[in-house]
Amino acid sequence: MAAWLSLLAGAVCALAHPPFGFLPGLFGYGLLLALVDRTEGDRPIRLAFWRGFLGGSAYFLIGCWWVAEAFFVDAAEQGWMAPIAVAALGLGLGLFWGAAGALYRWLRPSDSLLKVLVFTGALCLLEWLRGHVLTGFPWNLPGETWKAGSAPSQVAALVGAYGLSWLTIAAVCALAAPFAFGRRTSTWALFAAGALLIGALYAYGAQRLAHPAPVRPNASWVRVVQANVRQEAKYDVDKFQSIVDRYLRLTASPATKGHMPEIVIWPEGALPVAAGDLLRPTAWTSAAIAHALQPGQLLLLGAYRQDEHATRIIYYNSLFALRRDGQDLTPLGMYDKFRLVPFGEYLPLEGLLSPLGVKKLVHVGDGFSPGPKPTPLFVPGMPAVQPLICYESLFPGLTRDGASGEGGRAQWIVNVSNDAWFGQTSGPWQSLNLSSYRAIEEGLPMVRATPTGVSAVVDAYGRPEPGALLKLGAFGVIDAPLPPPLPATPFARFGESAFWILMGLSATALIPAVRRTRS
Repeated sequence: MAAWLSLLAGAVCALAHPPFGFLPGLFGYGLLLALVDRTEGDRPIRLAFWRGFLGGSAYFLIGCWWVAEAFFVDAAEQGWMAPIAVAALGLGLGLFWGAAGALYRWLRPSDSLLKVLVFTGALCLLEWLRGHVLTGFPWNLPGETWKAGSAPSQVAALVGAYGLSWLTIAAVCALAAPFAFGRRTSTWALFAAGALLIGALYAYGAQRLAHPAPVRPNASWVRVVQANVRQEAKYDVDKFQSIVDRYLRLTASPATKGHMPEIVIWPEGALPVAAGDLLRPTAWTSAAIAHALQPGQLLLLGAYRQDEHATRIIYYNSLFALRRDGQDLTPLGMYDKFRLVPFGEYLPLEGLLSPLGVKKLVHVGDGFSPGPKPTPLFVPGMPAVQPLICYESLFPGLTRDGASGEGGRAQWIVNVSNDAWFGQTSGPWQSLNLSSYRAIEEGLPMVRATPTGVSAVVDAYGRPEPGALLKLGAFGVIDAPLPPPLPATPFARFGESAFWILMGLSATALIPAVRRTRS
């Protein structure tokens, strides 16, 4: 029964995330705490690990099942890997929750308050490690359960997504204390504290959202182009012309709101050809793109590029800033993706896995190489922008790190992504929610462009602007003024300091537990 309840705990936690939005599922964290706490017998730590592992595996299998879609893009070659990949991802990430359960049970705090603090700290520590070990995969952090733009999500501006994870887990575990540890005065006091904490999340967010960002006069207008090109179509050479035509037609279409945008944005990997071939002055595609743009109009274009070295060709997943000058395209800037997708853009342990038939999803040379650490693009005629290409939008702090360079803080975030890999699943909706947390954390608006949806213009509070969202499978453009930035948030100024202060509370709770294990 305990094993099934562990699976249930992880499952309902996963279903609390958008797009499902079953917020009572947050109490799955309290159920998992109770299950991990009640491990007796000869090997209680091993049993606690097992229950945490089961909960985590259910959480990640539900949260990441959409990964299977990517393997069916080239079903003949890679379809067989889909169930293996989903199982390996879910079970592998479940190990982090298992380790959190084992750590908690090893320390075995005795007081109800200490149990909540230690469990919260253990799980958040392992969640932080999940986002940093190897390349990291911080998908669906517990704090990102709240829909981006909602009142509780605004607390990420103070403490970031990891800090909000600590507050969320602590609050729901405190609410569960009377049912997990017995109805006593102390556990009801914890219940009250949990309710106050949840209330504080909502109150702070409501207060923050009650003060809209100041209107920016003469704001730049952007056009997001969503051509609804399925990923498998990009591998059909006979469809190349039609794919280009779809982007050109949308780019050149009349203004939808009476104002021709100054900036046009195409998504990651919009066209299945190297940028050097696509943008070569003598290429027909270069002339066609220039003709689709208005004179002086800027284009942010996601494409891969290649850099020839003495022994091999190195490939980068890049974003190019171009301007139409006369009949030509003038390159103004370029950004190379820093955080690459393991198994998607490069193959870890390639020497071991390649002979087994395991291949990376993207058929580009020997895979991509990472670019330098992110920094904003400073382009004449456009507010300074921090590009985040696809996977990079999962990582709290990349935009903040970029602002520490010589150029200073960006005024907006552009997130180009190729969610066409994931079809009509929950993945693209979750990706929108997670990337919108980067806007909240930094106090910066974000423009998100994808080939098949979901594309959106998001304000600095993480909310899609009215009428500025294209759903899955939509063909069209978004024309919208760029929302104004907010002053630098506490997270933008201090990073994860608040998270580590909260973790310090959990560490303080460990002192009596550590003393007991040593006695």
